[in-house]
Amino acid sequence: MGRRHFGNAILLSTILLVLAKAVPCRAFHAGGIGDCSGCHDMHQAPGAEGSSPLGNPHFLKSVDPGSTCLTCHQAAGEKNPKGHLVATAESDMAAGLPPVQLTPGGDFGWLKKEYRWERGEEAGSGQSPGDRHGHNIVAAAYRYSPDALVAEAQGGSYPSKELSCISCHDPHGRFRRFADGSIGTGGAPIQSSGSYDNSASPTPAGAVGVYRLLGGKGYSTLATQHLPFASDPPAAVAPEEYNREEGNGDTRVAYGSGMSEWCANCHASLLGGGAASRIHPSGESVRLSALVVGNYNAYVASGNMTGSRATAYDSMVPFEMGTEDFSLLKRMAGSRGAHPEGPDPDANVACISCHRAHASGWDHAARWNMKTEFLVFNGDFPGVEDATVPPRISQGRTRAETRRTFYERPASRYASFQRSLCNKCHAKD
Repeated sequence: MGRRHFGNAILLSTILLVLAKAVPCRAFHAGGIGDCSGCHDMHQAPGAEGSSPLGNPHFLKSVDPGSTCLTCHQAAGEKNPKGHLVATAESDMAAGLPPVQLTPGGDFGWLKKEYRWERGEEAGSGQSPGDRHGHNIVAAAYRYSPDALVAEAQGGSYPSKELSCISCHDPHGRFRRFADGSIGTGGAPIQSSGSYDNSASPTPAGAVGVYRLLGGKGYSTLATQHLPFASDPPAAVAPEEYNREEGNGDTRVAYGSGMSEWCANCHASLLGGGAASRIHPSGESVRLSALVVGNYNAYVASGNMTGSRATAYDSMVPFEMGTEDFSLLKRMAGSRGAHPEGPDPDANVACISCHRAHASGWDHAARWNMKTEFLVFNGDFPGVEDATVPPRISQGRTRAETRRTFYERPASRYASFQRSLCNKCHAKD
């Protein structure tokens, strides 16, 4: 190779490397089905680990659907948040170190972090097992296993042993949004993803994929055909840059409507709630009251109610805007603190207001620790390395792990003795 051609090859390689790092890796799905060979090997099934094709009847490239997804969506050695990654490898989570990924849905790596602590002045000890931290996907090749205690979805009957990535996300991306706003699985072909603020809009000639390839009405996996979904995916839009630290501004997914209703495909009896129910009300039919809207917009931190709607949004406590207007949702989605407006009377609470969709560092995939009185203690996030923090508050986590659950926000954003973020809506502190 001549010197000029060699130099050009190096330049081209450098450009491709920069582009690979700069552009989120979502072209494979592009809102619909990817290339078949990305997940399947029709001539042999290496994921079957030497067994016959009958041991892997779908000819997947790994041992099960969840493991096949994680061959792309987990990357050992990745030390920084990266768009399409949703799980941190065990080798990158030594004792005391938190998972790496910071997607709005969380990081499945938290399922492998278990915590125990002495209650100190209280009797006995506390514990926070890994399988309490979120949806326990089954992905045998990556040592993810079914929930050890819960056999079926809480509030429903979806079997825990069948839960995997494709329980929620359609791997073939058949569901699409049409120009009239309806959702279906046939008709105009999918031209691109519909999940992002820069996604194309559907036209009569080309639909767009639904939010995050989620399953819609009638969706079921082969193992759970008796449990087809009753609700379509939500109206929601994510910013192009969504897997990131939030110390220099929140990441805002513009949730429009239908999130709780979609969650109810598996957790039906948890939807709604009311005066006679122990379930927190949520969903499109439960608008935020004038009192709650006022509290959310005024609340800055414990003891500080000086905020205004113009800057009130907090991605630790997101809300649905009460709309299916995708042009509005695209304008509101953003990163680095863009579009910080708080709710108006059309907004409502949704499951994702308090929970991460995948997993978190706290029980029940909660966005913050709901089992302690202080989230910030004496001006800093609590951690076991600080002997002045009572064990009931640090709860076995290091300061780095606690801070990671806040997506690397500085503790100074909150009060020196910050209490539960339930107060963002209820303002009792």
